[in-house]
Amino acid sequence: MEVEQVQQGAFHRVKGLSRETKVDARREGGVNDFEHKLATLTSYGNLTLERGLVDDHLWSWHQDVVEGRIQRQTITVALHDEQDKEVWRWLIQGAFPVKWTGTDLDAGTAQILVESIEFAHHGVVKG
Repeated sequence: MEVEQVQQGAFHRVKGLSRETKVDARREGGVNDFEHKLATLTSYGNLTLERGLVDDHLWSWHQDVVEGRIQRQTITVALHDEQDKEVWRWLIQGAFPVKWTGTDLDAGTAQILVESIEFAHHGVVKG
């Protein structure tokens, strides 16, 4: 996982890579065999990254949000195969952390083990 093109962590599971366009159905007078389907708003669910190791940047970023300083950034999520070769990449635009869940800490590592971190965002595009 990258934030503004800087590696910030690695996660085992990603949830919420989704987008949905709402459809508004309109009937037209005299047309009885179909409804017009008009695309309206596209919405994006929150992105959740689970079971990962991160550096202090994500903690500090969420602390800023807690204190009312929202800074939206671009997150890159990359899918790797068994040989650690990147096979797909998504850009999560205008993201900021809204939930951070930790696990037991291990003093033998300099990184923080995160159970999950959740982001609100403006959209998902192929990277």
